[in-house]
Amino acid sequence: MSINVVGLYVRDQDEALEFYVDKLGFVVHTDVKNGDFRWLTVQHPEQPSFQLGLFKPGPPVHDEATAQTLHEVVAKGAMPALVLSVDDCRASYERLRECGVEFTQEPVERFGNVDAGFRDPSGNGWKMIETQSDARAGRSK
Repeated sequence: MSINVVGLYVRDQDEALEFYVDKLGFVVHTDVKNGDFRWLTVQHPEQPSFQLGLFKPGPPVHDEATAQTLHEVVAKGAMPALVLSVDDCRASYERLRECGVEFTQEPVERFGNVDAGFRDPSGNGWKMIETQSDARAGRSK
């Protein structure tokens, strides 16, 4: 058993696709429609076994009232944050900021790592955390 798709609710799939591909550097894995339903997944090029589903709440899965509630909850940043691992948080912060990513938290050093926060256009929160290489971890001991 393995998990290969985790879904996010987005307000507009084309807007989300532009953000995740053009700004974060993900690539499209699947983009198919069945009537009004669109199955849209992206993946990081260095992690091909994992897909991020960019799903719009609504029929046939949700009625209109539920879809509206889900849009509101996501827009408020109330969903659990996702984590993006990077080699150098400060450099990634600068690169993504130049691409137009709006950060909610600049890079901060804490708990032995550096992390920063941003949200996608729909309000989904992300925590970008610097991964410690073995060499760096050895120097900090």
